[in-house]
Amino acid sequence: MANDHPALAETAHRPWPLPDRPWRWRQSWQQLVFLHWEIPADCIRPLIPPGLELDTFDGAAWIGLVPFDMKGVTLRGFPPLAAVSDFPEINVRTYVTVEGKPGVWFFSLDVPDRLAVWIARRFFHLPYHRGAVSIRREREGVHYEAQHPNRRFSARYRSTGEPVSELSAFGRWATERYCLYSCDPKGRVFRGEIHHRQWPLEWATIDLQENTYLEPYPVGPQHPEILYSESIDVVIWPLQQVP
Repeated sequence: MANDHPALAETAHRPWPLPDRPWRWRQSWQQLVFLHWEIPADCIRPLIPPGLELDTFDGAAWIGLVPFDMKGVTLRGFPPLAAVSDFPEINVRTYVTVEGKPGVWFFSLDVPDRLAVWIARRFFHLPYHRGAVSIRREREGVHYEAQHPNRRFSARYRSTGEPVSELSAFGRWATERYCLYSCDPKGRVFRGEIHHRQWPLEWATIDLQENTYLEPYPVGPQHPEILYSESIDVVIWPLQQVP
């Protein structure tokens, strides 16, 4: 495949080959922070469709909370329009695997944009919801707020400026994933392949002022590693049904 997008400039780190068909969507993820909490596997297994295997690390499952700023979301060949292509997103996720391809399973994805909700639900079968989500860069870092009728999040986070020279086993397991999984109303499981260069990560700190996004889950301790990425370009392929 021709390197017709910056995301495709690096592929050696990818754990399986690129799809042999054209990618369709492009976007950029900016000012992103990875936060994780441990959760007993038997508590979260019932929330995962039967066709997916829960992916654990050292015998424990993990819930991820990822706030970031989405930029330039558009179809291949079309210019991005800021009014509909740029918006903040916060998602709650866990990790699953099928056929040796570990990926991400989303419990919720909140954005302020109605069109983004419709597109994600229509084309990716993802549980997007509209909420009051905002991101603001300040001298002290990033101020992020999200408010949905059922959940609230408010935090300030910032990079320490120190690059992550070598990811821990957990950090690599949680971040280096090149597909997402979703389920349509008929119960069919789909895989969406994605690609980006290897994560450019920095250590970060966070002042977590309010967070009710995890109240439905019996989470344990938060993982001490807080990882930040300033920006990464991404391409996404159309969904394919998992046999």
